[in-house]
Amino acid sequence: MKEMRSRGYMIFLVVFLGLVSQLDGWLSLIETTAIPFILTEFWPSLAPEVSGIEFGFWQGVFGIIVFLVFFIGWYADAYGRKKGILALLLVMGIPSILIGMFAYTLTLFLIFYSILIMGTTSNLWEVPVAEESPPERRGLYGSIAFLIGIIPLSAIIGITVIENFGWRWGYGVMFFLMLILLVMLYFMKEPQRWLDVKAGREKTLGIREALVKMNRKDAVYIAASTLVYLVWTMSFKLATSYGGVYYMSPTLGGLTLAQWKPIALIGGILLPISALISGLIMDKIGRRVVLVMGSVGSAISFIILGLTGSTIGFWGIYFFMAMVLAWIYVYLAEIFPTEIRTTSIGTCVTGARFGYVIGPLLASTLLLLDSTMLIFWVVGGILMFIPLLALLVKPFETKGLTLEKIEEQR
Repeated sequence: MKEMRSRGYMIFLVVFLGLVSQLDGWLSLIETTAIPFILTEFWPSLAPEVSGIEFGFWQGVFGIIVFLVFFIGWYADAYGRKKGILALLLVMGIPSILIGMFAYTLTLFLIFYSILIMGTTSNLWEVPVAEESPPERRGLYGSIAFLIGIIPLSAIIGITVIENFGWRWGYGVMFFLMLILLVMLYFMKEPQRWLDVKAGREKTLGIREALVKMNRKDAVYIAASTLVYLVWTMSFKLATSYGGVYYMSPTLGGLTLAQWKPIALIGGILLPISALISGLIMDKIGRRVVLVMGSVGSAISFIILGLTGSTIGFWGIYFFMAMVLAWIYVYLAEIFPTEIRTTSIGTCVTGARFGYVIGPLLASTLLLLDSTMLIFWVVGGILMFIPLLALLVKPFETKGLTLEKIEEQR
């Protein structure tokens, strides 16, 4: 039987896991500003859109490391959500300080960067929120944790850190947030749903046993969710890796860092607004409408940016891509059975990690084809129509249902 948590504990849990999400979000978004400086340092004689071709290639090659994220998901099913969150914090936080202190060659940077990116957008921090929330507020609580994670500190503080201490410490500063989160983790309780599942086991859940427990319906949801997450990841890498390049390249946007800062800040502010709106829509109307709105809105925004260069398109990408991610975070955390929830999510995330290889390689190819980046952004928009194919499996509507009812009825 699930133990009902106090309101005070739920506030703590949402804030704590929201800050884990903030660590995730910062490391995912700081590259929008950091990469133009990375390109200038390692390829000083080349224009950013030219050096971006080579950087995208190596970013994709080193991105192979991110497939190890599967083991974090399985670990949280086998040994508990607290230990899974601990592993996640270490995977993101330790490489951050290594970048800040030691990443003075491109190879070292890409190794440390690929390890920390393995932990970002893993969805693991959303699982305890889903397992502890009352069903009628699960979408809202999940979105609030997501909202905290995308408060635009990387645009407000991160750009200032880069201005004063260099791009490496735009990553390195997150080590100190990790230390704070390790203290907060001590006070987190293991979700009763996981404890109940653990009590019914004869032995620790092995990787093979976890995979065997997945049935046909699980496989369908893993395939559909992976499609959405993979395409989102590819387009996300295009936007975050090359948004700053597009606007600050002398031969394209020509903006200075000071001129770029308010554009990035407004985009960042739109992220939590989108998360809050998404949570309300998911709880009041349903999950599917958020996926549709986010996918179509993202596609149109990418195309507007490519055709016009307007910041409206750039800001629209941030707003609508956040809606798709809100659907991913909330839906994946509730649609799978408790016993194999994080392993199933880990399988989805592992499949989506192909985007961290394909996305940069695609970016490199598109920059080679068209240095104006028109094709670059239009292709990103076309990609974002693909997640709508997930609707063909008629995903089960989870609004207002307990996790037990979802497992029983889906």
